[in-house]
Amino acid sequence: MTADEIAAAADRGEDVTKFFAGKGRMMPGLPREDVQRVNVDFTDEILKELDAEARRLNISRQAVIKTMVSDALDRMAMARRGKKTS
Repeated sequence: MTADEIAAAADRGEDVTKFFAGKGRMMPGLPREDVQRVNVDFTDEILKELDAEARRLNISRQAVIKTMVSDALDRMAMARRGKKTS
C-alpha cells in the first residue's frame, strides 16, 4: 500500500497498525524560538505509565507528555469559560 492509501484507510477508521513496525527512528524537531526547554521530575511509576502509552501510540514519551499537558490545559480553559457564562 502507498502512504496515501494507508492514510485513507486510517481516515475510514480501519486498523493500520500492521503497516508500522514501531522500529522507526524519532527525528528531533526543528529548533524554534518560541519553544523553551524545561525539566520536570516524574516518579518511576509515572514514567512507566507514560512509556506504556508512548508504546501504545507509537510516539515518543515527549509527544505523550506534550499531548497530555495540552489536553489538560484545554479542558481547564473550557471549564473556566463554562463557569463564566453560567
